[in-house]
Amino acid sequence: MATALFIKRQDLVKNTALSGSVDTDKFIQFIKLAQEIHVRNYLGTDLYNKISADIIADSLAGDYLSLVTDYIQPMLIHYAMTEYLPFAAYTIANGGVYRHSSDNSQNANKREIDQLISKERDYAEYYTKRFIDYMSFNASSKFPEYYSNNNEDIYPDKDSAYQGWNL
Repeated sequence: MATALFIKRQDLVKNTALSGSVDTDKFIQFIKLAQEIHVRNYLGTDLYNKISADIIADSLAGDYLSLVTDYIQPMLIHYAMTEYLPFAAYTIANGGVYRHSSDNSQNANKREIDQLISKERDYAEYYTKRFIDYMSFNASSKFPEYYSNNNEDIYPDKDSAYQGWNL
């Protein structure tokens, strides 16, 4: 079965600090990875498969379209960035692993990259909390697949790591 990505390249570029000049091949796999690891964890197998099938069939509509647009996409955008950032400075090619550098700029150090990852994770967890809150009030009436998982299916995680802002 084909993999339906729940966000597009322009969603990531428009809603994060990712430059539009970054080659899609550098980060597309991290969208898929974040979607399969993080998003599926909160949707559960059946709802995830329903949305994926609707995207492939170009039939995503109604409450499902609103769910994807308002809750799932913002969550996925920032989870994708948390997965991409540790690898952004590297290229793996026939000759080995290369770290990029520019003539007129400085590479960020590990601490700075960790801060960016932490910030993106905070955003992702905020949107995850919003998703969980929304589903706690609407899943039973609008999204029956949220509760229909069985056997080896992934059951939706109904707890977010989001703790709010720390000052």
